[in-house]
Amino acid sequence: MAEQQVVPSQQLVAPVARLSGQPVNRCYQCHKCTGGCPVTAVMDLMPHQVVRYVQLGLEEELLKSKTIWQCAACRTCISRCPNGIDIAAINDALKQRALTRGIQPALPEVAAFHQAFLASLKSRGRVHELGMMIAFKLKTGTYFQDVPLGLKMFQHRKLRLLPEGIKNRQRFRALLQGEKGWRE
Repeated sequence: MAEQQVVPSQQLVAPVARLSGQPVNRCYQCHKCTGGCPVTAVMDLMPHQVVRYVQLGLEEELLKSKTIWQCAACRTCISRCPNGIDIAAINDALKQRALTRGIQPALPEVAAFHQAFLASLKSRGRVHELGMMIAFKLKTGTYFQDVPLGLKMFQHRKLRLLPEGIKNRQRFRALLQGEKGWRE
């Protein structure tokens, strides 16, 4: 069986660097990000590989990977990186590209949670957990799976029935409009 030839392309670096705000080309593959990542056991691509795939222009492989959806965004990678590269920000940019291009996420339930979270944040300026979880449950069809936990959280006043707003909603909306990574 013939091995697939990888032809490097710089066409992905510029848009991902712009969306993520990360200096993608500074990565020299020291693997410190991967060495510290607490989620590598479930990833199909390691954090250093994500950056390398961006450098090589392997967009299809990245956008179809589980890794961009499994990243916990704990930022261990940036704390370990000698060049200050935040791979969670790169993963967010890749998620956005996948959603924009209509690529079916490798983990649809994580993508549904991501979209419900962003929609809640955009509408109120902060996340309303109850509303976000209702939107998530409607998207995934898992309506009653977490009802006992939700009721317990509500009883202990960990879930608010009504959402809170923020003081300067217009300024927040202007910020969102200026940030390309927030758009769907």
